[in-house]
Amino acid sequence: MNPQAKLVFTLSLLLGTTITLSSNHWVMAWTGLEINTLAILPLISKSHHPRAIEAATKYFLVQAAASALVLFSSMTNAWHTGQWDITQLTHPVSSLVLTSAIAMKLGLVPFHFWFPEVMQGSSLLTGLLLSTLMKLPPIALLFMTAQSLNSSLLVLMAILSAAVGGWMGLNQTQVRKILAFSSISHLGWMAIIITYYPKLTLLNFYLYAVMTTAVFLALNSMKALSLPTLMTAWTKTPSLSAMLLLTLLSLAGLPPLTGFLPKWLIIQELTKQDMAPAATIISLLSLLSLFFYLRLAYCTAITLPPHTTNQIKQWRINKPVNILVAILVTMSIILLPISPMILSIP
Repeated sequence: MNPQAKLVFTLSLLLGTTITLSSNHWVMAWTGLEINTLAILPLISKSHHPRAIEAATKYFLVQAAASALVLFSSMTNAWHTGQWDITQLTHPVSSLVLTSAIAMKLGLVPFHFWFPEVMQGSSLLTGLLLSTLMKLPPIALLFMTAQSLNSSLLVLMAILSAAVGGWMGLNQTQVRKILAFSSISHLGWMAIIITYYPKLTLLNFYLYAVMTTAVFLALNSMKALSLPTLMTAWTKTPSLSAMLLLTLLSLAGLPPLTGFLPKWLIIQELTKQDMAPAATIISLLSLLSLFFYLRLAYCTAITLPPHTTNQIKQWRINKPVNILVAILVTMSIILLPISPMILSIP
């Protein structure tokens, strides 16, 4: 793709996200979402491969439907209350339609079917944008309307997302699909707490974005798109493989690492809200996703599997690790010990 065109699309992505985050009026928020959708479509379909074109078409149709539902929800609320302010979403039908629209934009169950397919049709860097930057505006809208959302519906969707994200990722061999189901599972953790403690959802999203960015950039450096390719990557970039191993374990939420922090805080808050059964269920369901993270970690750095692979082992390249990857991996590993400082930030 032409560098100037790529710059225009990237700036449009940042512009759309900024408009949605800074808007108080529903029409401005909708405009930002539309700019985002139109800017990411050329980045998805830039390879001109049939799978990429199919992914871009699916993404466009789903996002267009979700944007129409956002507009319908805000118009219904304005019709009944006379308010176009995002924080004044008080009509119950409007809040129900908005929850469905945001779930469709994010890829929450039962509106998750498009997300793994779109991720599989995109490149790793576009998949990174889809998993992190494109999820920020819908989560910001959820954050702003958190007081008027139906908490029972969100808890149900969250538990289903954690279950489906864990189950569907078990038998995948494509790294991008595994990370897509990982994203669905993490969205379940964000959705379950949004009506009780919205700041925790944002903290969870920020830490998830840091860890996912580290994983995607490391995989992009290795050029690994599937598990067989990942199994031979340690021969050419051993240090990066070790860093990826730790980041994957952090993404799984194992205790001494950063990924444990949001899960710990969410379980604590759910227990305070007398929702111990929901906390127990979603904690047990996270064990499903732990399995495929461990499988990825095993393939990355621990050892070769007992059977032979058809991949050619490549020569080791003394290429320095990208400084951005090093910083993100460090954050993915050591933020848990300094969590009291993070939580003291107002």
